[in-house]
Amino acid sequence: MFGLTFTSLYPDLDFNLPAGAVGAAGGMNEVLFTPWRMSYLTGPTPSGPSSCLFCDLQGLGDAEALIVERSRHVFAVLNRYPYSNGHVMIAPYAHRGTLPELSPEERLDLMDVAARLEGAIRAEYSPHGLNAGLNLGRCAGAGVPGHLHFHLVPRWDGDTNFMTVLAETRVVPEDLGATWRRLRARLGTPEGGS
Repeated sequence: MFGLTFTSLYPDLDFNLPAGAVGAAGGMNEVLFTPWRMSYLTGPTPSGPSSCLFCDLQGLGDAEALIVERSRHVFAVLNRYPYSNGHVMIAPYAHRGTLPELSPEERLDLMDVAARLEGAIRAEYSPHGLNAGLNLGRCAGAGVPGHLHFHLVPRWDGDTNFMTVLAETRVVPEDLGATWRRLRARLGTPEGGS
């Protein structure tokens, strides 16, 4: 049922829209249904022991948390609501919100893991480029503002990221479980390990 479009579900409906209007013939007339995002959009605010996504994730098993790699000071986890396949986030185990709060060892480890993951993503997915960076603070776009995390987002020429801007929808063709298995294998991490 994923990836069904409105017009594929209701091909006989005529919306009688003016030419060029969204939904009109020759205009953008498809709706991409993404029901898996509803729990994220309407779900409760975390209220567990720490109320911090990254603090909570590191205590789970790797498969459950979608952690693709653990190192001494940081861990790398797939984004459950990715911009594209292979979108990973690297976070320190310690709850730290800014780069100056990290120790020199944590900063080095974060960048070493980012470099290792960039290599794995390039080898496994052959992207034409990657976005890499930090969103520090809520106004800068951080979804978890108190716990620094570094994003690696694979990009391809002609990718569909315009959907996020126009339709508040992301097109992600591969299941997260498959992405997790591919990156773990590429990194040499056994599936059952944690």
